[in-house]
Amino acid sequence: MTHPDEATPLNGPGQGFKSWFRKRLAWIAICTLLLGLVAYLAIANLAGTKDARTLSARNPAPDGAMAVAEILGRHGVNVTPTDSLDETLAALSGNAESTVLLYDPRGFLDGSQIADLTAAADRLVVITPRLRTLNGLEAEFRPGGVVPEATSELEPACAQDDAQAAGRVSAQGSIYAGPTVCYAVRDNGPGLYASSSDGRVIVLGSTDLVDNQHLAESGNAALALRTLGNNTDLVWYTPGVRDVAANDSTPTLNELAPRWLAFAGPWLAVVALLAIMWRGRRMGPLVFEPLPVFVKAAETAEGRARLYQDSRAVDRAADNLRAGTLARLARHFNLGADAGKDSIVAAAAQHLGRPAPEVRSILIDFMPADEGQLVQWAQQIERIEQEATAR
Repeated sequence: MTHPDEATPLNGPGQGFKSWFRKRLAWIAICTLLLGLVAYLAIANLAGTKDARTLSARNPAPDGAMAVAEILGRHGVNVTPTDSLDETLAALSGNAESTVLLYDPRGFLDGSQIADLTAAADRLVVITPRLRTLNGLEAEFRPGGVVPEATSELEPACAQDDAQAAGRVSAQGSIYAGPTVCYAVRDNGPGLYASSSDGRVIVLGSTDLVDNQHLAESGNAALALRTLGNNTDLVWYTPGVRDVAANDSTPTLNELAPRWLAFAGPWLAVVALLAIMWRGRRMGPLVFEPLPVFVKAAETAEGRARLYQDSRAVDRAADNLRAGTLARLARHFNLGADAGKDSIVAAAAQHLGRPAPEVRSILIDFMPADEGQLVQWAQQIERIEQEATAR
């Protein structure tokens, strides 16, 4: 009988929840970590880079160009990144004083597209153009090679205002010849900076002048900002596969093939058929041989010796003869499979009654220089083996 003063413990809702929470504490912690990780990845993805392409204005990586785009934006330049020619021309419509940065390393644009772009922009800055892009420019630009690796900095060496204000630059890349050339690697030669006579078209031969990694070196930032920031609007254009001009009249295989193939093709087919018949008759009928085929050890050794002889592999043959002799001596003297050369030589010298250095000089140290020495040395080690195993 329970005393009325004694309290009976009750399992209320609070105690049940605490018990359930303690039992599942590990799973709750794991789920919380997973949810935190998912939230972190989602935020990082939304706040991270939207464009990982090289020299993109939205790429903060070392090979991107977000730094110069951000600096230009803080100085009142409206930077508009574009990915297609239509989008670029739309951004240039109605604004005759705009600068266009064109970075087309794969040469997606053809001559007519580059001409349209040049006509629509007040200034066109082309970075490391390919020959196809150069041919589409109105000015006389030509490739001139590359900057020597030993060159650390280049002087402007020209009367162009932007280059004179920027001073020396540090960059590696291609050099171009044009009406106006700056940062030439030699006197009156091509350089990293080439522009047309009116200054509307500028060619920069290195991405180091614009990318995030090299922007702070020497006068790279000054040259990039002055070249790209001459107007209040900058269209940052990086072409893509969508800009490749479609051609409805795609040539067929017959149109691409040379004319002489129509005459040479049937003749080559006849010659190949005759060659197959000729070689097939010489080979004769197939010979069926029951398997498995057993090859004697002597034949295998002779065949391998002929291979060594044909390739004049004296060192390889000597190593195999030495290894076989040492293995047989170790087995005869019960030295074990892991016996070293010194222990085998010592056991052989003891059985032969000869000094160990003398036996070692023949078995281990000597290396034949030609086939004649190889034969004589093989006879010597064979005699040593026979004498050692006979006693």
